[in-house]
Amino acid sequence: MGTTLKDTLRELRKYPSALAGLSVILALVVFSAYTLITIPYQEAITLWRGGAEIWYRLPRNAPPAWINRFRSEKLPDTLILHSAEGGAEKATQPMSSGQIMIDLTYTFDFTADDFPRALALYFSPVYQEKAPFVSITWTTPDGRELRIGDFAVTRGTVFRFEQDERLQRRLRRQVGDYPAHVALFMQPESDPPVPLKGTYTLKISTVAFEEGSDLDAEFISYGQVYGIAGTDHLRRDLKIALMWGAPVALAFGLLAALGTTVTTMVIAAFGVWYSGWVDDLIQRVTEVNLMLPLLPILIMVGTFYSRSIWIMLGVTILLSIFGGSIKTYRAIFMQTRESPYIEAAQAYGAGDVRIVLRYLVPRIIPVIIPQLVTLIPTYVFLEASLAVLGLGDPVLPTWGKVIQDAQSNGALYKGLYYWVLEPAGLLMLTGLGFAMVGFALDRIFNPRLRGL
Repeated sequence: MGTTLKDTLRELRKYPSALAGLSVILALVVFSAYTLITIPYQEAITLWRGGAEIWYRLPRNAPPAWINRFRSEKLPDTLILHSAEGGAEKATQPMSSGQIMIDLTYTFDFTADDFPRALALYFSPVYQEKAPFVSITWTTPDGRELRIGDFAVTRGTVFRFEQDERLQRRLRRQVGDYPAHVALFMQPESDPPVPLKGTYTLKISTVAFEEGSDLDAEFISYGQVYGIAGTDHLRRDLKIALMWGAPVALAFGLLAALGTTVTTMVIAAFGVWYSGWVDDLIQRVTEVNLMLPLLPILIMVGTFYSRSIWIMLGVTILLSIFGGSIKTYRAIFMQTRESPYIEAAQAYGAGDVRIVLRYLVPRIIPVIIPQLVTLIPTYVFLEASLAVLGLGDPVLPTWGKVIQDAQSNGALYKGLYYWVLEPAGLLMLTGLGFAMVGFALDRIFNPRLRGL
């Protein structure tokens, strides 16, 4: 049996499953570190708890963009063009009457096989008293020019193409009775409507009436897919929760497993060494605790006291200390206590605490290492289960919280499978990685399993 970390790693090389599991764990650790660096805690909380003012750019319930790789008919992605960020050609020309002409021209290619969900313009005018006046035109790849609207633009003006009744009436006369996001992209006289692929142009011609006036606008074509992870019912990018779910899950699982295993081992060691009423008390407390159901107690704590992940972690460790493992450790320590080197330590005058911590506890470490590794995914799934039951931390974005939101909003009934499969897949991958390493360590440290 290897007695050093180097020996253990050398033994692990003999198990391909262990190498695969280590690769998964290492990837999760690197991914968690990257998340903590790129999206700090406070920023993640602000993004996840933010409302429409943060996520207005994204479509609602949009699958990830990579599903187009597996589809013969490509869905349109979300297009965001902001003139202030170089998304449009901007031309400004002063006029002799003191007015200012501002032209914003948005040019983009449309290659999808389906229509976007919606179109919107968000205006950001600069003026003192007289609001600028805009005229909007839409040019299709086949050269048709459609008038979108003419109106004054005040601060905070949002023009939603589908909600403008005058635009809908004009499009109904020219194209047919279709919503704006379909009528503007469809081939003429196609029934059912078929998207016209090519280069589109949206032009905003503005007349500003005051010196120093200006105008910028953001054009958004809300697609049917978005990003690497998709969006939820609140337009939030699920990437935030999937990324932050990794460090939260690993931290909860590691702290719970480490706190439970080490504390249980030390308590069992002291009980065996002091024996008598100390050992009896530990065993009676263990027997009572074994009858207490962990999950219902955590549900009660989350319902009546606090759903903070740290409170849940503390209660989990407290209830798991006096578990079934304490009896297993006790049996091992009772054999170790009779070893000659323990008697030698007593003869040299070693104190009780030193004997427990320096001579008893180290003998059982090879036994607890595999158990510690396999316990981590148990607590990861426990945290996710609490979140799915609606008892997760209300602040932190976690994998379980994503699944709970999906369940509450009928994701599976609506065909939004990505909403459930992405966090569930990460949970299963985490469990699989630790399980493969734990089973291999069990074979290494347990001589009876080496030949299996």
